[in-house]
Amino acid sequence: MIPISSAISGGLIWSKTSYKRGYELKCNGEIVASLQRKSFWSSEFLAESARGSWKFCRTGCFRAGAEIVDSNFGTRIAILKPNWSGGGTLAFSDGLTFRITSKGFWRQVWSVLGDSGETVLSIHSREVDVPRKLHLSEERLILIAIFSWHIMQQASEDAASVAATLAVIS
Repeated sequence: MIPISSAISGGLIWSKTSYKRGYELKCNGEIVASLQRKSFWSSEFLAESARGSWKFCRTGCFRAGAEIVDSNFGTRIAILKPNWSGGGTLAFSDGLTFRITSKGFWRQVWSVLGDSGETVLSIHSREVDVPRKLHLSEERLILIAIFSWHIMQQASEDAASVAATLAVIS
């Protein structure tokens, strides 16, 4: 896997893998990160990059929140406190917080905003846009990129489940 810092100037694209309902973040055909469901029935995901490996687990009421756990040490790194409109506040154990937001009727653009409101990254469809001048460690940046994609996919799956349930009961 290549580091995200070498891919910022190029196009970062998420693509679906054919195995384990997973995804890969690529730049010019080279893998920057991956996200895999632990097993078919599990709501737990495993994320990997050149900078580390993490577990994403659902938490809270209606399983709407999520937490990031370091895969090697089992320590919680961050927790997502969801809001009703999608996304929420991602609070890291070191005190850094980010807001994950979505815009558009079909949640077409997802953004991660820092404490001062600056855009850390945005995802439109499958394309990840990272500003060139950013004051985040490479590990934090790639983790936010993977986790944001994870939240987008969870929102999409949740919406599909609700639509299927409504179709059955109507």
